[in-house]
Amino acid sequence: MVRAGAMAVGGKGGGGRPDMAQAGGPDGGKAQAAISAIEDMLGTV
Repeated sequence: MVRAGAMAVGGKGGGGRPDMAQAGGPDGGKAQAAISAIEDMLGTV
């Protein structure tokens, strides 16, 4: 899910530890697109 959000804002991915992940990207104006991408993933679970 983190990776999907990061890709939506122009990031390259995300990840980190097994118990936590974070990511970012240069286009913060697309934050709503990132949230929508994550919501779409949750809808398929």
